[in-house]
Amino acid sequence: MCKVFGFYCTFAIDNRLKDKKEKAAGMTDDITQLVILFQEGSRPAYTKLVKAFRRKVYALAYKMLLSHIDADEVAQETFVRVYNRIGQLKSPQHFSSFVYRIASNYSIDLLRKRRGRMVAMPNESELPGAVQMALASKVADPAKELENKELLSTIIKATEELPPRQRMTLVLHDIEGLSKEEVARIMSCPEATVRSNLHIARSKLKAKLGKLLSR
Repeated sequence: MCKVFGFYCTFAIDNRLKDKKEKAAGMTDDITQLVILFQEGSRPAYTKLVKAFRRKVYALAYKMLLSHIDADEVAQETFVRVYNRIGQLKSPQHFSSFVYRIASNYSIDLLRKRRGRMVAMPNESELPGAVQMALASKVADPAKELENKELLSTIIKATEELPPRQRMTLVLHDIEGLSKEEVARIMSCPEATVRSNLHIARSKLKAKLGKLLSR
């Protein structure tokens, strides 16, 4: 069970598992070493970094764009740009923020280009496997399953109406579980801007969800 902007939903993926920090801490040193090797010209290190981050980049892009085709494009283009821009990374420890920044900016660009044209809502069978697993494992009965599908549709519709940067801030902080400091680094803005975008986005979403769910 997780709380989403004042509403509780059983379908959401739990991105904050108890051992997440422990695993992340163990991986950080390995990633940093790979980044250093990559900066020194190691292609195998680059390949390993792509393998380590591609799924995360795809998932982030999908949550923003709700399209497998667009999310796959973001993932591919992100790592092309990572390869070409690795010289701009001053601190290997910030590689994940570097990758997320490139992916976020490209996702926002695609989202802005897409504004004004209709995008079909995904069916449950078209959702990423992790989402389907979360649905299956947390549904107690058919009535609850229907309720989850309707709430999922409602929340997706509501987030689609947010401006791109507010939506990305919301996804990074409230769904991906990143800190405000990390989001600020990725979005290339002050933490105060992150707090402001987060507050505005949550307020808009809460108002929108309140209207939709009260019907």
